[in-house]
Amino acid sequence: MHASRIALWIAGGVTCVVAAGLGFVYWYDAVGQRSDPNFDLSVAHPNFVAGDGPRVTFDVGHRNFHTPTGRYQPLAELLRNDGYKVDQRSSAFTLGSLAGLQILVIANALGPDGHEARAAFTQDEDAALAAWVQHGGSLLLVADHVPFASAARQLAQSFGVTMYLAFARDDKNHFGWDNEVLLFSRANGLLTACPITDGRTAAERINTVVTFTGQSMSVPAGAVPVLHMDDNAYDWQSRAIRHSARGHAQAIAMMFGSGRVVMFGEAALLSAQVDPLGFKMGMNVPGNDDKQFALNVFRWLSAQ
Repeated sequence: MHASRIALWIAGGVTCVVAAGLGFVYWYDAVGQRSDPNFDLSVAHPNFVAGDGPRVTFDVGHRNFHTPTGRYQPLAELLRNDGYKVDQRSSAFTLGSLAGLQILVIANALGPDGHEARAAFTQDEDAALAAWVQHGGSLLLVADHVPFASAARQLAQSFGVTMYLAFARDDKNHFGWDNEVLLFSRANGLLTACPITDGRTAAERINTVVTFTGQSMSVPAGAVPVLHMDDNAYDWQSRAIRHSARGHAQAIAMMFGSGRVVMFGEAALLSAQVDPLGFKMGMNVPGNDDKQFALNVFRWLSAQ
């Protein structure tokens, strides 16, 4: 009898723990990550008079995980504070729909429902985007690890870039304990000196960029590996499968014809999120220059 009672107590205790765990998961998922309401998105010295800057258009027509009214709301607000006009488009990409656009942001597009890793864009859209950039458009393409990288891989190839899809890891150059939260700095030599990282003044100079779990990409001839991977970094697929990321980058910038392209293999560095437990991710994490980095990227894309 005594043993049976102990067994019942144990079973009851396990049930309570499981129920509490499921309740926590449900609560965490229901609340989710949200924009950090306390993060300062002001710009001390705006690049443009309010509303007189170039127009930044966000793609929202390809099942984008990051949009200017969602996870990229802080980025959109930051850009407005720097004087840009910000809008969004849901139409397919054609030479006609792209005509008149100045800076286009495509962030974490996805393939069709149930097939998220398939190409998010048709071959005609890829061709239209490449032609638009060649004739002077400016594109920011952001694609995290799979499935986002898979969905954008075909488009990236239109610009000579290979996306490696897996999780970029660095056991030495990481921020905190997580080897997927990567640290790119002047001190560790992984932050390339270029107009984006140097800025135009000492106040705009970037010293540290932190990314929050993404993929690596190839660096085509003529492109700048703005955030380049360490020689010992690797692309992780599983415990049994990993490939060297030597020579890869997590951010590149390049001229393409008369236009400009910046590609990121990680999306959260341009956000400012906080989870239900108060953990931060993005520009709002203390100890990085991601906010100024974001401003510098768009200033370069607008040829400033």
